[in-house]
Amino acid sequence: MVLVVGSIYALPNLYPTQPSIQVAYTDSARSADQMLLNELEDILEESKSDYEEIFLRENKIVIKFNDVDTQLSSKTILQNTLLDKVIIALFLEPSTPQWLKDLGGNPVKLGLDLSGGVHFLLEVDIDTAQQGRLELLLDTYRKSFKEERIKYGDSFIKDLALHFEFSDKQSYNKALKTYRDESQTINGVQYVITERPSSNILILEYSDIALREIRDYAVGQNLTTLRNRVNELGVSEPIVQRQGANRIVVELPGVQDPTAAKKIIGKTANLEFRLEANSRTSPLRKEEFNFKENEYQTAFLERAVIVSGDRVTNASTGFDESGFSQVNITLDMQGGRAMQKATSGNIGRRLGVLFVEQKNKSELVVEPNGEQVIKQTSYIEKNIISLATVQAVLGTSFRITGVGTPAEASELALLLRAGALAAPMKFVEERTVGPSLGKENIELGMKSIMIGFGLVVLFMAFYYRIFGLAANVSLILNLVLITGIMSLLGATLTLPGMAGIVLTVGMAVDANVLIFSRIREESKEKDPQTAIRDGFSRAFVTIFDANVTTLIAALILYIIGTGPVKGFAITLSIGIVTSMFTAIMCTRGIVNMVYGNKNIQELKI
Repeated sequence: MVLVVGSIYALPNLYPTQPSIQVAYTDSARSADQMLLNELEDILEESKSDYEEIFLRENKIVIKFNDVDTQLSSKTILQNTLLDKVIIALFLEPSTPQWLKDLGGNPVKLGLDLSGGVHFLLEVDIDTAQQGRLELLLDTYRKSFKEERIKYGDSFIKDLALHFEFSDKQSYNKALKTYRDESQTINGVQYVITERPSSNILILEYSDIALREIRDYAVGQNLTTLRNRVNELGVSEPIVQRQGANRIVVELPGVQDPTAAKKIIGKTANLEFRLEANSRTSPLRKEEFNFKENEYQTAFLERAVIVSGDRVTNASTGFDESGFSQVNITLDMQGGRAMQKATSGNIGRRLGVLFVEQKNKSELVVEPNGEQVIKQTSYIEKNIISLATVQAVLGTSFRITGVGTPAEASELALLLRAGALAAPMKFVEERTVGPSLGKENIELGMKSIMIGFGLVVLFMAFYYRIFGLAANVSLILNLVLITGIMSLLGATLTLPGMAGIVLTVGMAVDANVLIFSRIREESKEKDPQTAIRDGFSRAFVTIFDANVTTLIAALILYIIGTGPVKGFAITLSIGIVTSMFTAIMCTRGIVNMVYGNKNIQELKI
């Protein structure tokens, strides 16, 4: 039964994958429909792109191609035509028969070093991170100068610099002293101060040391957030690492839904909680925003942010009393105190929840050499998703309503759980590693497995005769079971994983060698049937001990290892378990078929 089940789940690996494209609307609230499908068909037919099949599946449109070159050229054509309207992602569509899919059968996922998977190169927008720091600094100094009775007039941010115009020379000098005192840090000077005493203007810019700290913090925070988001996607063996000063590489091997991955990874979603501005609020202290669900409806909110999304420790979805979607928010201690302080004296006022989203605008630009390229510019969009009256003092736990559909609520909760990005990011490069790039690795890996397998088979057949042939059949069954279990678990096969299989091939016959050596010893003193029985039973303890110790080492590798190390540990762990099963159960079954219930005088072993 085990062999039958293992063989069934190993079968999908005999069917090759096919180059394909997934297309979905950029707006997560919209699902792909027949209108979009017809538009895609018209574009492909007009450009004479040869595709095999196009169909609608799970709110996305899938287009299948016969080769990788056509897939890549068609993706470029669609991207240049539709720009920001859709998200287009490359992937490999399995060609597994439907009856196998119904049984839950899928091919083994291949890592990026072999075949399949998505590679993203993202660039962190350091200027936006700097702008955000300056806005906080502007509010801090406004409050500080007010408390210290330093009189100032105009104050604003321009060209990533803080501008303050003071009313008199005394205020100018006091502010300059404050700037200089606060600029001194352990690492060096934090600010570059430009003095204009004739007009009582001070201009504050971040120094190179401070800019480096801002950059390192933004990239470091985004790395952590991206790792959390990738974990939320359930991707096996992901790679998220820094490249250069302000770029991050994300590799997602075996991703089944690259469009969803790109939506979650690339999106900068955050929340800002602000009180609604009243009639007494100064025009300089309030901003007007549109509502997310109705862009024609607006409201004024105070500029001061009570709490932002980086204070959220947990977020989950639910439904309110009317059956509409809501997001349940839990803040950290500092965020809870800020919320409590802001709402304690403002019961009866309305609290606005602002959804902050970084979006990209694509534009088709013609280069001087005549080549058409897509130029991306990023911008921040802020919309009100909730404006509700404060009924009681809020603390660390509360809920927000008016978040749209259950799917939008779930996506918002996921983004908040994973953490806020310290700065927006844009996709510099996106590609799916196709079979051609991993072809050499696949060929070398398969060659190593076949050479190792062949040498072991020859040795066993030559040295142990009929018993060796039984061990060889078990070895084949062992490879089938490893493939079937990896397919069933959805594990990803990498090049180190192939090394684990090569090692397993040697370890699989190791158990048989122990058994056969024991049978050979027993046959010197006992009849053949008793020697076979005692050989298997007495070798079991040794085999079990040896494999359990190796399994413990493999599990430790899996727990503390990352990336390729985990790939090696997975195949090694599965191989150890299957090799024990095939050596003890399958080899014994084959030996019993040959020698069982027969009057034999001599064992050829």
